[in-house]
Amino acid sequence: MFMIRLSKTSMVLAMALFATLAAFGNITDYASNFAFVQHVFMMDTTTPGNGIMYRAIASPWVHHAGYIGIIGLEIATAFLCWVGGVQLLRALKSDNLGFQLAKRWAVAGLSLGFLTWQVAFMSVGGEWFGMWMSKQWNGMPDAFRFFITLLSVLIYLTLPDDRLIERD
Repeated sequence: MFMIRLSKTSMVLAMALFATLAAFGNITDYASNFAFVQHVFMMDTTTPGNGIMYRAIASPWVHHAGYIGIIGLEIATAFLCWVGGVQLLRALKSDNLGFQLAKRWAVAGLSLGFLTWQVAFMSVGGEWFGMWMSKQWNGMPDAFRFFITLLSVLIYLTLPDDRLIERD
């Protein structure tokens, strides 16, 4: 049981590190990564003549607000996962209820991370703004990889493990 708990805790901390690095990269290389968001909003690299161009947004303040919103979600995901990971570390040797209760912050962080990459990138960017049509600015494969990893860790974390008997 201890190794399973340690495994779950390590995976939550790995997701905390991932979200931290994603936010750090977006903050420290704002211009490069802002270009991605800007092109998605403007839909200027989607298939020419597509029927959804009415959805394009050319306003720079909306581009910045959207990008800052994404960074904020990444920071919140990182924070919740770090707190969740620390809570899980503290509860490694707790009773079943103690370890289950320690999962709350991690569940919140992993859920927010899933929603960030699934909703912001796959649903809004990919489907609403047609990002899938762009050869240069299609972030859907990366977003899928990110949110499926977060979802996998979330599922693993929430699986009951305390009924298992294991020799440590």
